[in-house]
Amino acid sequence: MIRKSILAMLLAASGVSAHAAISSGDIAFTSFNADEDGWSIVALANISANTVVHFSDSTWNGTSFSNTEAAQTWDSGANVIQAGTVVRFTKVDSITAIGVSHGSISFALSANLGLSASNETIYAYQGSAWNSAPSSFLAAISTAPSGFGNATYGVLTNTGLIDGTSAVAITASTDRKSTRLN
Repeated sequence: MIRKSILAMLLAASGVSAHAAISSGDIAFTSFNADEDGWSIVALANISANTVVHFSDSTWNGTSFSNTEAAQTWDSGANVIQAGTVVRFTKVDSITAIGVSHGSISFALSANLGLSASNETIYAYQGSAWNSAPSSFLAAISTAPSGFGNATYGVLTNTGLIDGTSAVAITASTDRKSTRLN
């Protein structure tokens, strides 16, 4: 009994949670499509079964999200997603038709559904809940004319993400596939 109590205290102190953690750089956005309201990510490291990632296109101001746009919660599913696997998110503008190629996805916030070809930023992050302070940002993609340089559309301040490495800016107002990130 004492061993179990000590083990539980050690796990709690070490920050181990029920949700598998991935780190910045373990995923990258590979596409953004405002016409069909979807995007893709690629796993750059194995993603453990039942990993939970939140996606939001609400504006990040450096300390919090505005929570005025949509947020989705993705569960990677029962199987490990192998590095190199592309995960496609589709119809994120539809509560009934939203889809994902691996695992499951649900709406956490269904305000202002749909993606715009310009002035849009999507953040991928982990945390205890979609609307809590993120414990870690994983990746971001922006179609804002200034990339991540304008607080109106979202910035990288306090995310730990780096433009051109773990975040990609597509500054033209057309749908594009991003190139592989460093």
